[in-house]
Amino acid sequence: MRSNHSATGASRHRAIAGLLACAAAALIGPASPLQAEEAQPFRLCADPTNLPFSSDSSSKPGFYVEIGQALAQALGRPIAYDWYKSYFGKRTVRVTLLGKQCDAMIGLPRSEDFMGPAVIFSDSFAKEGYALVAAKGAAVGGIDGLKGKRVAVQFASTPQNLLASRDDIQKVTVLSPEEGMQALDQGRADVAFIWGPVAGWLNKTSYDGRYQIELTEGEGLSWDAAIGFAKTSTELRDRVNAVLPQLQGTIGELAVKYGLPSGAPVRFGAVPAVTTGTGTGAGVVQVANVVATETKGDAAAPGAEAVGAGKEIFNGTCAHCHGPDAIQSERKIDLRLLRHRYGDEMREKYWTTVHEGRPNKGMPAWKEVYTDDQFDSIYSFLLTVQTESND
Repeated sequence: MRSNHSATGASRHRAIAGLLACAAAALIGPASPLQAEEAQPFRLCADPTNLPFSSDSSSKPGFYVEIGQALAQALGRPIAYDWYKSYFGKRTVRVTLLGKQCDAMIGLPRSEDFMGPAVIFSDSFAKEGYALVAAKGAAVGGIDGLKGKRVAVQFASTPQNLLASRDDIQKVTVLSPEEGMQALDQGRADVAFIWGPVAGWLNKTSYDGRYQIELTEGEGLSWDAAIGFAKTSTELRDRVNAVLPQLQGTIGELAVKYGLPSGAPVRFGAVPAVTTGTGTGAGVVQVANVVATETKGDAAAPGAEAVGAGKEIFNGTCAHCHGPDAIQSERKIDLRLLRHRYGDEMREKYWTTVHEGRPNKGMPAWKEVYTDDQFDSIYSFLLTVQTESND
């Protein structure tokens, strides 16, 4: 046993150590808000099975996930992931990013037409789009280079619309870039006009690099890829923009690692509007294809300006769940039945739902995204489509 003298000395030392710790804490002061924020994880929205973009595999995380990791390191924050399938398109963005389950989503098309103003964007970090895939040495060089050829195109994609009126080009319709590459490899197509990043990844990992891939550009064929944030995250967006330039070398190396096509793009002219949605399997960035065709109100109708504005917001933000122009066959989410369902309480139910959301059903609150005037304009539009049946 220790003597009382030793115990008393030890107590004195602990007391002195405590006083010194308190003094040091007083000198340092409390953690600043910036330090507290940096201690929080950088939460990334990502698809767990969407290579070359993202994967929950530590050995092959994907192009976007590795960019996210580099960003988190540059910001001095740990990284965390919110895994969610990206084939739901805009619904994915709403549930994860706008539902505040994560801080950022990498690979969205940098366009105000894409869910603006609910989503804001970083500076672009890459250009992605459709590509022409053919045997090496068989450069296409443009639409005239496709004459007389069998061309694999993704169903409901911009390339399909582009070639639809060309009788001198044989279209081979496929449902995904994977099927397009198979058609090419099996001799059922001479060229595949498909989503470029996936084509490049497959060429690198499944086809031993035996095909050449030419990027394309033109309306609806390519986009500037950026990082999306909720409207309220301007400070984080600005901090990401500040560190993006120093990551360009890393991003270039990752593009090569995951087989993304590079080089001068082939230019195509005007493309008919895509109205039927996105091709399958292209990942989140391809949800740019599901942006509804811009529509305007009838100038001669009463309240046409408000109806037109509401219709435009609705088709840009709500149509992926409730249907373009609110045309939806599933009764429980058919907004044409609001009056039939709620009668005189229709406006009250609408107002509560858009402000507070229905998180348990995948609908976030929109009160921090849109103004009351914008909610009014959406309501004005919905009044024009009310019916007693959705048959």
